[in-house]
Amino acid sequence: MAGFRSLARQVRDPRCDLALRRYSLRKCLEKFAPYGHRATWDHLCSRAGFGGEDRSPDPVRLVAALDELEEARSVWLAYEAEFTQRRRREKHEGLRRPGSVDDWHRLTWGGFGVAWCEDPRVHPHEPLAEVLRRLIAALERDPGSACPVCTGERLVWKYDLAHEPSSGPVCTDCGIVVPRPVLTPGALAETRRPRLLASA
Repeated sequence: MAGFRSLARQVRDPRCDLALRRYSLRKCLEKFAPYGHRATWDHLCSRAGFGGEDRSPDPVRLVAALDELEEARSVWLAYEAEFTQRRRREKHEGLRRPGSVDDWHRLTWGGFGVAWCEDPRVHPHEPLAEVLRRLIAALERDPGSACPVCTGERLVWKYDLAHEPSSGPVCTDCGIVVPRPVLTPGALAETRRPRLLASA
């Protein structure tokens, strides 16, 4: 199976059939899709200016979508490398029990679904790399009460998500499932409140 880099080369290769170039971009999302496959595809298409069902998009637009995806992947891979080094240091110092950020990170290794969007049509509008930088910054500071991506405060708890964890706080403004470690216990409790009231 082709890796991300070889697929990216096919997307850029003008000698390849346009259908193959588009297919290769879609296949890149099997390796790295921060919002999940469908939502990341929708995001890339809308930002690059071609339709998700367009079978022969402008090659320049395809490459622009790939450029955005590659930049975001670089941001995430750098974070994973730092994460790995930190865990090695902690283990060396005798800290064997991982924290809540580590538990969350284990579910998102490789970057798939790191900012999962349950509804593929509702996702942040900013470049993927910027979204990931905001998310990483939130993971590295004290928890807060708002979405780390859009600073929205309308967070609701949703169940039966199509990605792990299967339930969690969802930002109704930008659509991401907010990582639990970036929210205070009070903010997490608040996200559950509307659901409890609605079922009472």
